[in-house]
Amino acid sequence: MASQPDRDTPHLRNLWYFALPGAKLKRAKMTDTVLLGEPILLARDSQGQPFAIRNICPHRGIPLTHGRFDGAEVECGYHGWRFNGEGRCTAIPSLTEDQKLDVNRIKVRRYPCREVQGNIWVFFGDEDRDTGYPPEVPDIGDQKPKLVETQVFACEVDHAVVGLMDPAHGPYVHAAWWWRSRRSMHEKAKTFAPAPLGFQMVRHKPSSNSAGYKVLGGEISTEITFKLPGVRVEHIRAGQHVLCNLTAVTPTGEGTTLVNHAIYWTQPWLTPLTPVFRRFAKTFLGQDRVMVTKQQEGLRYNPNLMLINDADTQAKWYYRLKKEWQRCQTEGGDFVNPVKETVLRWRS
Repeated sequence: MASQPDRDTPHLRNLWYFALPGAKLKRAKMTDTVLLGEPILLARDSQGQPFAIRNICPHRGIPLTHGRFDGAEVECGYHGWRFNGEGRCTAIPSLTEDQKLDVNRIKVRRYPCREVQGNIWVFFGDEDRDTGYPPEVPDIGDQKPKLVETQVFACEVDHAVVGLMDPAHGPYVHAAWWWRSRRSMHEKAKTFAPAPLGFQMVRHKPSSNSAGYKVLGGEISTEITFKLPGVRVEHIRAGQHVLCNLTAVTPTGEGTTLVNHAIYWTQPWLTPLTPVFRRFAKTFLGQDRVMVTKQQEGLRYNPNLMLINDADTQAKWYYRLKKEWQRCQTEGGDFVNPVKETVLRWRS
């Protein structure tokens, strides 16, 4: 069954997006980034709390990150205008005592910003629709990730997300002796069910050609959840312990997408293997990044694309979820999840 993805869909609003691994933002430091096409200044104050504001001075348009940050306020490098973590102007040095401009009425946009389980998330949308709760990984408490791999994909966000949930590319893109190959391909059947703002591959034993799971030890089962705007969590239970992979896809500028992959585990004996896990994560993401870069060679001709049942059903759900989210944001009313419980079958 053919389906044409909607290439013209704007970025989803009123949702939390992964901005930066928390370890990359030190106290009293700031950095700049572009998320959803918007220039963002991310900083961590002297008390350790992160904040996000628009990285443009309202005076003459220079990025604020070209100035200084003292752990409390950002000072523009052009004329010394100062802004706090709420985006409110606190000082304009050029004013004389008799000039009564109320500087506190001058603001740069503030973005709700939270650090959850070692990751910094930014909310894009109307603050009165802010749920206050970025995505969390279950069963790891306040633990920070053991490692985070970040890569920039040269593609639009939809292609990165669809690649993330694609169950059929593994034997071709990720072929390896320790993972799977074309020779190990066989038919699979997995139960899927709706989940908040997305869907879930119901807990099951890993496929017989997924040898990499064996290093975890114990009786192994896995559950994979996807939710808007582009967050995938794989929750692997191995006996009394868990290992969780959080992958978050965030659009940056035109034709570029940021992919962050964070790994958590409770097995103490896995910690010495951190360099090995880091290499695997870097290799896996790198293989996907190379493939979507090659994909752009064909996409520049604006071809009609095809999604088939059952291997591409998750991609179809993603586009339907996006449309339903946009509908409820525009028209009002509750979000109605279009996903129904079903069993999907494919070979990989």
